[in-house]
Amino acid sequence: MKKRAEQVVAVSGRSRKPMVPWFFLAPSLIGVVVFYGLPFLDVVKRSFQDAMGTRYVGLDNYKAVLDNTAFRLAAANTLRFLLMCLPLLMLLSFGTALLLTAGAARRARRADSKGQGPYGILRTTLVLPMAIPAVSMVLVWKIFLCPEGVLNQWLSGVTGQEWQVDWAFSRWAFPILVITYLWKHMGYDMVLWLAGLQAVPGELYEAARIDGAGIWARLWYITLPELRGTFVLAGVLSVVNSFRVYREAYLLAGSYPDSSIYLLPHLFAHWFLSLDIQKMTAAAVLLTGALGVPAWGVWLLKRRKGGRQL
Repeated sequence: MKKRAEQVVAVSGRSRKPMVPWFFLAPSLIGVVVFYGLPFLDVVKRSFQDAMGTRYVGLDNYKAVLDNTAFRLAAANTLRFLLMCLPLLMLLSFGTALLLTAGAARRARRADSKGQGPYGILRTTLVLPMAIPAVSMVLVWKIFLCPEGVLNQWLSGVTGQEWQVDWAFSRWAFPILVITYLWKHMGYDMVLWLAGLQAVPGELYEAARIDGAGIWARLWYITLPELRGTFVLAGVLSVVNSFRVYREAYLLAGSYPDSSIYLLPHLFAHWFLSLDIQKMTAAAVLLTGALGVPAWGVWLLKRRKGGRQL
């Protein structure tokens, strides 16, 4: 009888444990539902209504958005920016993290860790843009890129010809925005990769070295599989930060930049000023679907693979 009671208590204790995290998460989840979930449902409803919100118009608002030339230009530029910046940011930050980790290990083996050294200076240089306000950062870029800026003066001195190019409104506007984004956020992703690399057990590398595995084999069979969680985290945060590049684009070129860097936030800002609620709501639903459906599919695939492993 006593053994049976102990089993019942153990089972009831295990059944209560999964509810403990939800108890602590409840305030945040309630806030998300109230301040984000319910307003978004209202946005979805308004995307099928007219301007007064009294009559359903079906898919007319979505057709108006998809037929809008400015929307197609902004969506194409945003997609091109994501496809170019995200792989570059992930590769550069990961490569820098590997370089810094290898440098730290080499200095530890030599036992000459006095001062920062070149690797510490590189790490500080890459992390420094995170602490610089965006306005100050863009002001520095303007000093270099304006018609009377440092770059034009340097080119005039080198070529002997007068340069008066406004680089932020030229065909170089998109590469400049890409470089600005990479310079601003590479240190942030590098810190994430460094944290992930430090969490990889050193015993795995030692065993691989004993078995004769080279540096590329250790990278492919140990480092990359152990960093899958860090890859997902860095990828999600990079996507989120990529939509915040509007701040730099706006400060660099204003509300009406060069057509190559006209992004979705520019379009939403213009629609907001004109109070074009129907297009804003329909575009918001389309954008959420374009981002949410792939993320949901990845989550389902990951959950299905995890279930098979179990």
